[in-house]
Amino acid sequence: MTAVQDAPVSREPTALISARTQLDDAAELLRLDDGLRATLAHPRRALAVSVPLRRDDGRVEVYRGFRVQHNLARGPAKGGLRFHPSVNLAEITALSMWMTWKCALISVPFGGAKGGIAVDPRSLSRHELERLTRRYTSEILPLIGPEQDIPAPDVGTDEQTMAWVMDTYSVNAGYSVPGVVTGKPISLGGSIGRAGATARGVSIAALAALRDSGRDPAHCTAAVQGFGNVGALTAQYLTDAGVKVLAVSDIGGGTHNSAGLDITTVRRHLTDGAPTVVGYPCGEPIGQTDLLGLDVDLLVPAALGGVLTTDIARTVRAAIVVEGANGPTTPGGDAVLADRGILVVPDILANAGGVAVSYLEWVQNVQAHSWAEDRIDTRLRDLIERSYAEATNTARDRGISLRRAANVIAVGRVATAIRQRGLYP
Repeated sequence: MTAVQDAPVSREPTALISARTQLDDAAELLRLDDGLRATLAHPRRALAVSVPLRRDDGRVEVYRGFRVQHNLARGPAKGGLRFHPSVNLAEITALSMWMTWKCALISVPFGGAKGGIAVDPRSLSRHELERLTRRYTSEILPLIGPEQDIPAPDVGTDEQTMAWVMDTYSVNAGYSVPGVVTGKPISLGGSIGRAGATARGVSIAALAALRDSGRDPAHCTAAVQGFGNVGALTAQYLTDAGVKVLAVSDIGGGTHNSAGLDITTVRRHLTDGAPTVVGYPCGEPIGQTDLLGLDVDLLVPAALGGVLTTDIARTVRAAIVVEGANGPTTPGGDAVLADRGILVVPDILANAGGVAVSYLEWVQNVQAHSWAEDRIDTRLRDLIERSYAEATNTARDRGISLRRAANVIAVGRVATAIRQRGLYP
């Protein structure tokens, strides 16, 4: 077995270790010089801010916020805003790096960025969440803009969050600037198809992987970890394509049915007020670890990062893993899956649907125009399928994994842009 282990707890957070390990591997395959490697390993800018919030009862609490721009060689920075208690500078730095590779891999003219606040948005009232978002936006105003850095929704944020960011930026500018964010409401210049774009991309990549491996989706099974916007819609799209989804999970646990779950009714179970998928009447409870080890054709980790560790990877029985989340597989876990012959469709390819349609939304804003849903869907499918084919061909030609191939393509494109632009001054 390949001698790759997960990093000790005392070292840097898993996400940043994973991101830099993947970069080092791609840089070695591309034979990049030390100066270029160092440039790619560190963010262009990183901003840490204090975000004071006056709670509804009058108390003032202070939260930590971040915005990191990893690389701008190929265009304006692009990346989501994450509101989650685990948010920290190292995690945001790693996510911004993955955004750089994601944009390069699918050939959209953006660099990578990421931002967030270390907060549980569920602990705040709607008014508190709005005040926190607007204050955070005011703190990062010098970095963002339609030609500088364009935020989008991520974990714990949504189109309403983007509306608040857009309005705060526009009030300070003195005029409406819809292009400062993507993933906003359609009534404010958002794009049709953006809300489900990440999940749509995951399902397109998953179905391509199934077919490439000689499997008929109509005779395949799947398990989806994470039942938020990405996981729930991915499960729905897979079901619509004929795949039988046996289990899903969220922060409260999982539910399993060996005959297949009715994803529509699982989603309705939540919209009717249930706090978690656990307790869904047509399923049996299942733990997160057990879900990851189910005997299925397709496993979609669509929760948070670092779940497929070395030990967990040894229990995976799926033939194909499609990474709906960012960085769900640790370097040690990745080595185990590769040694076991399990195909991994990497996050920078599998979940690139969100940034693909964000790009299309941004283009529509710049043009002061809107496109029909079929045009958006066709363009999204083209971007994901073309990128999947490029990565597959590179993997075959070089005799490397799909993840390494995707990283080689993406890092190579960014490195080329840096060389062509040169070093200032």
